[in-house]
Amino acid sequence: MSDQYILQHCSPTLAGLKTANLFSVVIDEDSDINEEIRRLNKLLRGKGLCAIPVRKTDNNVLIYLYRPDYLKRDLSSPDAVEILEEKGYECDNANRCIVQLIEHLSKDGSFPHEIGLFLGYPPCDVRGFMNSPKKGVKCSGVWKVYGNKEQAEKTFSRYKKCTEVYCRCYEQGRSLDQLIVKTGA
Repeated sequence: MSDQYILQHCSPTLAGLKTANLFSVVIDEDSDINEEIRRLNKLLRGKGLCAIPVRKTDNNVLIYLYRPDYLKRDLSSPDAVEILEEKGYECDNANRCIVQLIEHLSKDGSFPHEIGLFLGYPPCDVRGFMNSPKKGVKCSGVWKVYGNKEQAEKTFSRYKKCTEVYCRCYEQGRSLDQLIVKTGA
């Protein structure tokens, strides 16, 4: 997993603009994915981030790169709690919710719709998607929007610009470590 690949998929989270990103890494016989995740976490930990594998197949691993403080905030909103409780989550602890998400990912061949809450998507948009993935969509970008279209479009634009800037800075010699914004305690 190259630093450039991580930047292409996670720049908004690395910049502190977004709660989390998911990205998939192909497993080949020459790489030790657990060692790669440990290496990545050495960079992330001191800056308020964490990366964990959430689903593994024979060919790839899905990695969840997130800001624990942001996730705790997002999952404590009343709307998020309501959705998660409906799906059987115990909402008293964000880490426990991640464990339960991993369980849902392993049981379900598709993605559980509530995963949007773990990525920082607005609960009203997660709820809209859960109710009807096609009905009532106002626009699509990083996620499908059922609520505030204007705000979402601004957010999509910020994420796109962030990724462009981060990738350009990396190409100009800045390291992944230099590009990660430190947040939290």
